[in-house]
Amino acid sequence: MKRRQLRGFDLKQIENVASLIGVDEAGRGALAGPVVAGAVLVTREFLESRWADVNARRINDSKQLTAAERDSLWLDFEALAAEGKIHAHFGSADVAEIAQLNILGATKLAMRRALEGIYPPSAFERKVEPDLFSALEEVANFQPTVSARVLIDGLPLRNFPYPHIGLVQGDARSLCIAMASIIAKVTRDRLMSELDAQFAGYGFATHKGYGTEEHREAVLRLGRTPQHREMFLRKLLAGRPDPAQIDFLA
Repeated sequence: MKRRQLRGFDLKQIENVASLIGVDEAGRGALAGPVVAGAVLVTREFLESRWADVNARRINDSKQLTAAERDSLWLDFEALAAEGKIHAHFGSADVAEIAQLNILGATKLAMRRALEGIYPPSAFERKVEPDLFSALEEVANFQPTVSARVLIDGLPLRNFPYPHIGLVQGDARSLCIAMASIIAKVTRDRLMSELDAQFAGYGFATHKGYGTEEHREAVLRLGRTPQHREMFLRKLLAGRPDPAQIDFLA
């Protein structure tokens, strides 16, 4: 029953706007790999569609779904996007950007990149209404602000180029945020599986870069790779040798 409420929540949020855009991230707390964000645009027509009525119960916070469930929904999202029924995009920030901007800044960057795949920030800028005495051409070329409401999982973000509403535990409250969380999670899991082939012995394909016991032991045994977030490893590696650092970082 709770999963059905996600759709009901979005039907209330979409009042007075043409669309909702849900945004969520994956990998913020990992020890290695990029942080990835997903963005999904839905309309009232989609939320009231037969597909949503039947399948909303399958959608939840990506962490509450199995890998098979996420992959199945990913295929559905691809088909829906191909038919123009939803718009979905992802963005990422790599380890160098995480080091430069800190994890919050990098998460905001990934979210911005995901949103840019749907609308540029300028689409949300407030336009000044033309003066009544303006030339007819100016009036004809006037474009109103895009009619969309952005819902982001978590607290509202400061200095973010998109006006938005922050929803704590939004991936368990909003259907479009939950959909975005699936896009972010599946995308990042696939990226981490690719990294597993490059860096054998760390288990990236299994733990996806998070700080599991297996991962921590591998770092202590093999050292860090260029895909590890140095700031996140400081406590783990304090006073410990890093045997593979020279080899991997050369």
